[in-house]
Amino acid sequence: MFRRKLNLMYITLAVILCLTQLPGTLFAASAAANNNSPSSSVDAVLLLDVSNSMKSSDPEQLGNEAMKLFVDMLPTQGDRVGVVAYTDQIEREKALTGMNSADDKTELKNFIDDLNRGPYTDISVGMKEAVNILQDSSQQGNEPMIVLFADGNNELNSNSGRSNSEADQQLNEAVQQAKQKGYPVYTVGLNADGKLNQQALKNIATETGGKSFVTSSADELPGILSQIFAAHQQVNVVPVDSITGNGQFQDVKINIPNASVKEANISIMSAQKVEVKLKDPSGKEVAVPSDQVSVSTSKSYSLVKLLKPQQGDWTLQVKGVDQDKIDINLIFNYSLEMALEPIPSKNYGKGDKIDILSYLTSNGQKLTDASQVGNLKAVLNVKDMDTGAASQVPLTGNGTEFKGTFEVPDNHKYQLVIRAEEQSFYRETTPVTVDATGGGTGTSGAQEAAGLGTMAWILIAIGVVLVLTGLWFLLRMLKQKNRGFVGQMVIEIRDENTGEKSYPQYKKLTTFRGKFNLHQLLQLAPELKETESITFTPGNNDRILIRNHGDSVIEKSGRAIDASRGYEVKSGDRLTIALRQVDKTILLEYLT
Repeated sequence: MFRRKLNLMYITLAVILCLTQLPGTLFAASAAANNNSPSSSVDAVLLLDVSNSMKSSDPEQLGNEAMKLFVDMLPTQGDRVGVVAYTDQIEREKALTGMNSADDKTELKNFIDDLNRGPYTDISVGMKEAVNILQDSSQQGNEPMIVLFADGNNELNSNSGRSNSEADQQLNEAVQQAKQKGYPVYTVGLNADGKLNQQALKNIATETGGKSFVTSSADELPGILSQIFAAHQQVNVVPVDSITGNGQFQDVKINIPNASVKEANISIMSAQKVEVKLKDPSGKEVAVPSDQVSVSTSKSYSLVKLLKPQQGDWTLQVKGVDQDKIDINLIFNYSLEMALEPIPSKNYGKGDKIDILSYLTSNGQKLTDASQVGNLKAVLNVKDMDTGAASQVPLTGNGTEFKGTFEVPDNHKYQLVIRAEEQSFYRETTPVTVDATGGGTGTSGAQEAAGLGTMAWILIAIGVVLVLTGLWFLLRMLKQKNRGFVGQMVIEIRDENTGEKSYPQYKKLTTFRGKFNLHQLLQLAPELKETESITFTPGNNDRILIRNHGDSVIEKSGRAIDASRGYEVKSGDRLTIALRQVDKTILLEYLT
């Protein structure tokens, strides 16, 4: 009861504050002037063609290596990655999984290493599934993206009755859905045999706002992955000279340009194993790995990640096999965002002048120390939405704050974006639209409303609060009677006699209301009837409660749990259920 009253109090206070502040916060711009949040986490689906044709177009399994390098380049926590391996059907897939530890990344890379080849190819099958995963599981505030590794060619099973035109149509539908949802697709064409359908992959990337790349060599992977990160995270790839191994340690300078670098990713691509050492700007040797440095390796690359590195010139020492070519790429992750001061509320017209003020923020706070960002330059990019014409207005600033004036050229609509850039990164504000088609300079309806007296606003606030309170109680009553579920359950079944394990099945829970049992998720398989005694009900904070009314043993992290009265399961929890009547074990993972 206390929590209910407290929630009601919070709602009431929030409504009153919003209403009393409303007159001063309505703007002529049609989009909010928030930052673009480039440092937000990503929800990425890695999509790989695993058909037999890839044995010739990707004999070294560069796609697998690129996927693992992508995982290693991600920040130490916060991002989520899923995997879809396809032929003319989904061979294997893994739902979006949080990359919050080294173990999480290792587990996903092991999953990628275990992918097998299969006959036939149909890109539309993979694209459709990747889009579905993002649509069902992408979290609000995260940046969704798809990275496709393929040769761009279809090879359909003639016995399936499926035509090329049908496959092309379904691919176009999946691409259009990705475009509408804002899922950019970055394509990496694998072209060892020279039979790449580059245009098909380029069309997918262009249509969805991604980029298209081509490679036939492992040497090019770090550069490609760096460019994908650069495009998605608003950073620039910093060139580092390649070296030729001589059997001795060779020094490579790594410059950390400012104090806002959250992570520095140094990818080292070599056909042979390399050894690395590291010295900080003072010349002191830093242990590799350590709390400051993590190292990931695969058969074709090593990735050295500096965590919150000190500004200055670091020395990377690399020892490679004699005459082995060693390529090094550097890319930074920044904890910086770009914000635009709200534009005053007016009906603008030709000749009106709008003062522009933009600034950098770090971890939500306005940045004041220019030494943390280096030599940033900023411009206001203007697009005339009526004619399509683009122009720029130079801005002056001190490195963290930028000012200028935009004079409205005509009675049109204009999109405004501030871009600040230096050598290693750039930042852009969210586009803001200024409507100057009215031709007047009077105040808008919102500003005129601001003239209402304080008492009038208080009365309005009280009335709105009463209405919202009634609706809140009504909705709460309805919710208690018909609560739904969120997320999905990943299910695998292991045969204890043979040790074989089924492919993961992804069961959406959103279709259930109030209560369901495990047998329903298992499609009412007769041999698994005892799972009827295991039920699920909705919990708080997007969690679920599992109850065991039978003899099956439920374990979490290798320990038996007592679920007779209900056990709370949160996102990412993994359970094993050993059945008594048959020699099978159910493996469950709950994801939201």
